[in-house]
Amino acid sequence: MEIVFYILTVVVTFFFMEFMAWFTHKYVMHGFMWYFHKDHHQHEPGFFEKNDVFFLIFAIPSWLCIMLGMMNFNYYVTSIGIGIAVYGLSYFLMHDIFIHQRFKLFRNSNNVYLLALRKAHKIHHKHLGKEDGEVFGMLIVPFKYFKEARRTVSNKKSIS
Repeated sequence: MEIVFYILTVVVTFFFMEFMAWFTHKYVMHGFMWYFHKDHHQHEPGFFEKNDVFFLIFAIPSWLCIMLGMMNFNYYVTSIGIGIAVYGLSYFLMHDIFIHQRFKLFRNSNNVYLLALRKAHKIHHKHLGKEDGEVFGMLIVPFKYFKEARRTVSNKKSIS
């Protein structure tokens, strides 16, 4: 029965991380740590970005929770670390691979959610400066982008 609480802790942590990502993106990355995030909006040559430092900001607490939780047999803490890690993996897959194509995989999709996610992120990147930003979350997409994505999918189907 205890395993259910561990799994629930992973799931709750995963969804809490979406709020943390939104908050960090809006108030930290577009705030006092803009120096690191700027090259993500104003692309510079090279594969790596200063923005990649934010990977560590989230990976270190995850690693510490997993390691210290395992060392102390506190599997709730371990579950929190796993939830953070699963969110980080999801973020990496969606943001770096699917949206920004840092690795040339998963280029095309007719999935409404994925198209809405890509459109919302594109709207975020239309602002090159740290001010006037919008759509700071990652996995939760405002409904208006779902409408556009549904239209895109139905237009593709009607053309075929």
